[in-house]
Amino acid sequence: MNNLLKNLKTDFPAGIVVFLVAVPLCLGIALASGAPLFSGIIAGIIGGTVVALISGSKIGVSGPAAGLAVIVADSITDLGTNAEGVFDMQTGFALFLSAVVLGGIFQIILAFCKAGIIGYYFPNSVIKGMLSAIGIIIILKQIPHALGHDVIPDGAEAFFQSDGENTFSEIWVSLQDINPAAVIITLISMVILILWEQGFMKKIKLFQLIQGPLVVVVTGILLGNMFLGMDGYNLAQDEMVTIPIASQEGGFLNLFSTPDWSRVFSLEILVIGITIAIVASLETLLCVEATDKLDPDKNVTPTNRELLAQGTGNVISGLIGGLPITQVIVRSSANIQSGGKTKMSAFFHGILILFSVLLIPGVMNMIPLSSLAAILFLVGYKLAKPSVFKEMKAKGRAQFIPFVITIIGIIFTDLLVGIGIGMAVAVFLILRKNLNTPFSFVEKREEGEPTLIELSENVTFLNKASILQTLNLIPDNSKVVLDITKSKYIHPDVIEIINDFEIHAKNTGIELTIKGRFDEDKSNPVAKFRDNVKNGNNDKKSYLNTVFNS
Repeated sequence: MNNLLKNLKTDFPAGIVVFLVAVPLCLGIALASGAPLFSGIIAGIIGGTVVALISGSKIGVSGPAAGLAVIVADSITDLGTNAEGVFDMQTGFALFLSAVVLGGIFQIILAFCKAGIIGYYFPNSVIKGMLSAIGIIIILKQIPHALGHDVIPDGAEAFFQSDGENTFSEIWVSLQDINPAAVIITLISMVILILWEQGFMKKIKLFQLIQGPLVVVVTGILLGNMFLGMDGYNLAQDEMVTIPIASQEGGFLNLFSTPDWSRVFSLEILVIGITIAIVASLETLLCVEATDKLDPDKNVTPTNRELLAQGTGNVISGLIGGLPITQVIVRSSANIQSGGKTKMSAFFHGILILFSVLLIPGVMNMIPLSSLAAILFLVGYKLAKPSVFKEMKAKGRAQFIPFVITIIGIIFTDLLVGIGIGMAVAVFLILRKNLNTPFSFVEKREEGEPTLIELSENVTFLNKASILQTLNLIPDNSKVVLDITKSKYIHPDVIEIINDFEIHAKNTGIELTIKGRFDEDKSNPVAKFRDNVKNGNNDKKSYLNTVFNS
C-alpha cells in the first residue's frame, strides 16, 4: 500500500490522461458494437476499478474490447431478431449480457487451467509490429476528428467502418468537410503537448504537477466556447464528447441494464460466451505482452492472474449492462507515457469516469474531440517512432519481415487477424530456417577425401526434404561420412531416409560411413531401429513397432 501511495504524484496525473483518452473510446466502441452508449462507459468503469484492483499488472489499463466490436454487433442482431425477422435491440442486448457473464466465467476457468502461458509464444517481432500498427492506426483514425469531421466516431481498430468507409477513405471524406475551429484547436493542442515534452518545461515544478493533456482539454473547452455563434467555426454536437445524461425519471440507475437469463443454456448463448472468452483472453494476453515491453521498469505481469481479473470484470460488467472487457493497449500506452507507475493510475481513471457521468456530464460534453485527437496523435507517434523501424531492420530479415507484415495486416484488417497473419509469416520463417539448418555439409576438399554430413542435435520430420535432397545430390562412386554423434534425437522418418540411402549407396558405389550408431544406448529409437536393420528385420511392421514402443 505504501508503494501505491508514494507514487500518487505520478499516478494521479496519468489517471487523468487515461480518463480523457478512455471516455471517447468507450463511447466509440459502444457505437461500433451497436450497443447502448452507456454500456461502453460501464465497461470502462469496471475495467478501471474491479479489474485494476484484482490484476497483477502495474501499468495495464482495461476497458471495452475494440477487437470484439464486430462479434458484439452480430450477436446482438442475431439474438434480438425473432422468427418473423423483427429486430428488437433491447431484447438482443439483454440476451447478449448473459453471454458476457458466461464468457467471464469461462475466462476464470482458463485462469485456473493456467492458460495464461499462451501469450509467451508470440514472437517479439509480432508484438512490436502490433504496437507500431496500433500507433499508426491511432494517428489515422484521429485525423477526421482533428479536421472536424465526426459524423460517426469510430472506437475500433478495424479497417472497415460502420459508415461504409475504411480508414483511408474516411480521411479523404473528412478533407471535404473541414471545420476551421477543429483544426485550430488541434494545432494549438499539438503546440502545447510538444512544448510540455521539452526538457526546460520538465524542470519547472509547476509544469511537473500540471500535465500537458489536462491543459489541452481545458484549452479546448475554452476555445470551443469562444467559437460558439461564429459562422463557419461553430463546433457541432458530433464533434464533441457525448456522455449519456441520466433522465429525471429513473435517474442514474436507469442507465444500467440486466441480463435476460431465459436462454442462458442454449447452444447459441454458450457459443457466444465461449467466443467472447477466447477472443477477449487472446487480446488481453497480447496486450499484456506488449505493455510489459513498453514498461520502463520492465515489470512482468502474472498472466493467469490477469485472466482471473478480466473474467471477474466481465462477469460484473455483464450483470450490470456493460460490454466485454479486455486489457487495452491504447490506454495502457497512454498510461505509461504519462508516467503511471502503479495500478492506482488505472484505478483513478475508472473512478474519474464514474464521477464524470455522475457529477459533471455537461462539462465533459464540452470537450472537443479535436483536443483528444491531439493527445492521441502524440500517443500514436510514441508507439510507432521511426527509431523502432530502424531497430527492427537492424535485427535482420527474420525479424523485420514479420514486423512489417504484422503492421500491414493489422492496418488493413483488424487486431487479431493482423496478428494471425504476422504469426503465420514468423512461423514460416522459423520453419524455413529450421529446414535449412538440420545439418552441416562439408564437401571434399582434396581428391580422395570424403564428403562430411553432420546432423544437428535435434532432427525432426520437418528436415526430411532438405536431408533427402542433399543425399540425392551425392554423386555415384564417392565417399560420404554421415556423422550422427551429436544427435540426441532423430525422427523415425529421417532414420528411414538414412536406411534407404544405405541401400542406395551399395547399388551406386557410394562408400558410406556412419559415425555414431547409438549402439551403447539400446533404449534409443535410432539404436533399436538399426539393430533391426542389422538383423535383417526391416519390414514395415518392425519399423512401426520400433517407433511406437519407444
